[in-house]
Amino acid sequence: MIGIGDRIPEATVYRLGPNGPQPISAREIFAGNKVALFAVPGAYTPTCHNEHLPGYLQNANALQEKGIERIVCVAVNDPFVMDAWGRALGVGDRVLLIADGNAALTTAMGLEIDLAVAGLGVRSRRYSAIVDDGVVTELNIEDDPGAHTICSAAHMLGQL
Repeated sequence: MIGIGDRIPEATVYRLGPNGPQPISAREIFAGNKVALFAVPGAYTPTCHNEHLPGYLQNANALQEKGIERIVCVAVNDPFVMDAWGRALGVGDRVLLIADGNAALTTAMGLEIDLAVAGLGVRSRRYSAIVDDGVVTELNIEDDPGAHTICSAAHMLGQL
């Protein structure tokens, strides 16, 4: 499992572009930036949709004032779902929504969770991290996938 001081591993993730899904290098996303990274088990799931992502949207300016240059959300969903979710919540350019549909980044980081019992399959654990030029400087992993206390934007603000 990734830890503080580790570099974000290389993996291909996706965003929806004008011509369909576009691959993006995970390392490129984090290179040269101080990033607030958070991961959710799934777009549109209750805690993710109603609380976790909205908390980062509400605190985007405060995070930037404390030195965050980019806010990134990762979910093991396809790029079409992530794009629709962003539009549904009016994300705009405040948060970069990344589709890790194959769980490539999630498993490379060792942060996958098997939620097959709930019909969700392999997903990402709920976590947040501060990543400075590709290196993890803070990492907060929730034990309960339905909780979002230590991985909330409010908690992250206290870490900056």
